[in-house]
Amino acid sequence: MTKIIGITGGIASGKSTVTHYIRQKGYQVIDADQAVHELQAKGGKLYQALLTWLGQDILDASGELNRPKLSKLIFANPENLEKSAQLQNAIIRQELAERRDRLAKTEAIFFMDLPLLFEQDYADWFDEIWLVAVSPEVQIQRLMARNGYSQEEAQQRLASQMSLGEKCKLADRVIDNDGDLKQLQEQVVNQINRLEDSEQG
Repeated sequence: MTKIIGITGGIASGKSTVTHYIRQKGYQVIDADQAVHELQAKGGKLYQALLTWLGQDILDASGELNRPKLSKLIFANPENLEKSAQLQNAIIRQELAERRDRLAKTEAIFFMDLPLLFEQDYADWFDEIWLVAVSPEVQIQRLMARNGYSQEEAQQRLASQMSLGEKCKLADRVIDNDGDLKQLQEQVVNQINRLEDSEQG
């Protein structure tokens, strides 16, 4: 029986560091952000759907999606925002389901990296959900360093997301990333070993 592990976290919590390490350990990871990027590329399913809905105005000179223009149109009014969410979420969910089902045929254990796992109701896809968590103070420091945000901008970005505290209550395992890389990797290895032991047991 294939085990599917969902990985999620907040902004700047270190989720990509964890998934990178899991890949180094030889496991497959489906990356939702990467899938969305591919779907929005020229000719992709999301690209086509957005083009049909909003017309040629959303393209740049080379025929790719003009992201600033697109987000302006989508955020222009609540109806557009809602329609965009429905349209994109349906296509993304279908694509992720296809990728999941393909891997389930060949892998005993694999992972899916979904930033909005809880917010978009993916929880029932998984045997376990791992949350990469950091304290809000560390999150704000990392956001400021990584994205060049002011403290206020960083706090606004955090406030717009479901809090890590709420996510902790919903996750099966919490990987604490307040320490250094070595401590993070040790926790990941412990969790992987536990999974492998339960497979053999």
